[in-house]
Amino acid sequence: MTTVAIIGDRFMGSSVFEREILASCGDRVTCKCIDLAWPDEPMEHGYATPGLEGLKEYLGTPELVLDHLQDAQVLVTHLAPVSVGVLEAAPNLKLVGVSRGGPVNIAMDEARERGVLVVNTPGRNASAVAEFTIGAIIAETRNITKGHDSLRKGDYRGDLYRADIVGNELSDMCIGVIGYGNVGTRVVKLLRAFGSKILVTDPYVQLSVEDSQDGVEQVALDRLLSESDVVTLHPRVTKETTGMIGKDQFAAMKPGAVVINTARGPLMDYQALFEALSSGQLGGAMLETFAVEPTDPNDPLLQLPNVTLTPHIAGASQKTVKIAAQRIAEEIRRWISDEPPLSPC
Repeated sequence: MTTVAIIGDRFMGSSVFEREILASCGDRVTCKCIDLAWPDEPMEHGYATPGLEGLKEYLGTPELVLDHLQDAQVLVTHLAPVSVGVLEAAPNLKLVGVSRGGPVNIAMDEARERGVLVVNTPGRNASAVAEFTIGAIIAETRNITKGHDSLRKGDYRGDLYRADIVGNELSDMCIGVIGYGNVGTRVVKLLRAFGSKILVTDPYVQLSVEDSQDGVEQVALDRLLSESDVVTLHPRVTKETTGMIGKDQFAAMKPGAVVINTARGPLMDYQALFEALSSGQLGGAMLETFAVEPTDPNDPLLQLPNVTLTPHIAGASQKTVKIAAQRIAEEIRRWISDEPPLSPC
């Protein structure tokens, strides 16, 4: 009998993981569950807390993890930190399933050294983020945010029908998609249904045959910036992509263009974005992620009238939880059955 210790939270509940694990593994496993208070309690974002060096985006303590883990062979976690100390103190631990796109809350070097297999769930929220991105584009380009904000203040803005203020339809816009991975490919697929002209830039991935046949073009970043009415970001944060959209890139965009960031804050220079929005070079922006989270309430971007803002919720859907739980359950079944993992880290 394999013991699985599950540490969930108020988004990815432990009971969902338990249900899927038992459905996949049957009586070969027994589960024990606890849930952390996230998102009602914010996660830690740092790298240098004593005993947790190198970990980020975690909640809880090594002591909590060890107390719940005890002699379990398998740990399932979303945010709980699996530090060097946890791995040193848990000799029976053989498999860690982390239900997120990257194992940022796991001491991966130590896990590898000790032969602990770590698996994750890349792309678990790709569908959710792609749908959210389409909503973000429409909210900013069709004045939904401006109309909502004004009505909440009692101002019925008839001027939003003025020809110099109204936005355009997706079917008559060029949309530039930066990054053609799990999310970017889905954004392109959804945009095709609207009849948009679509430009894609990604130096490491080629367009699918279906996208190419449907008129999607893969172009250099310079052309994408100069021709797109909307630019939406979907690459991973790497040394190469950090700060990839800044002052020069905003200046190269079409006057009045809109920028969408549902990926990660570090991809963009937000001070340069503020200046481009304030000067009128850009018509608007939709920001779902920020360089520092939670955001500073005094951040000047929060005061601009041509910005739609959300608190990093694009991946928050019931389907995201279901997909993550099913994938982790399958990884555990495969491990018990001596089959190779699907998404090893």
